[in-house]
Amino acid sequence: MSQQWFIGESHHKVDTKGRVSIPAAFRKVLAAGDPEFSEGANPQVVVVYGDARRDYLECMTIKAMNKIQRKMLKMPPASPQRRALQKMYSTQALVTSVDETGRLVLPAKLRNKIGISNEAVFAGTGENFQIWSTETYEIENGLVTGDDDFDPNLDPSHYLFGDDEDEE
Repeated sequence: MSQQWFIGESHHKVDTKGRVSIPAAFRKVLAAGDPEFSEGANPQVVVVYGDARRDYLECMTIKAMNKIQRKMLKMPPASPQRRALQKMYSTQALVTSVDETGRLVLPAKLRNKIGISNEAVFAGTGENFQIWSTETYEIENGLVTGDDDFDPNLDPSHYLFGDDEDEE
């Protein structure tokens, strides 16, 4: 069974046309999550660029987007929560394909939104991955803050223990 999660981080050059190589492991996950993918074809990726509060692009498989769409359809149609989610995940998103050489073309609008010039950081977050400008990623990566249920000084793996409901 192939890897089904986006894991790891890597830095990639962005050319003047906005082309950037997607990590090979990420491309495999995209292919596995594209119901229309066939050998020799290029997998599709969903790029969510909405929400002005975000300094990154959220990228996911077609299957992951379908899951989000199904969740939204269960919400009351006129609710502000559903409308906000629809704006972000349906209106302010695009579906594109990885090219033959494993690259993604980031339109100027998206590069400008997150401040990418000549390098991008790909950060796996499990079911999705994020694309950041190098500068913003380095700043934000060190800014995990605490709240009542989170201690930023504690090893994060501590939060995995004690919940065995997902065991197979």
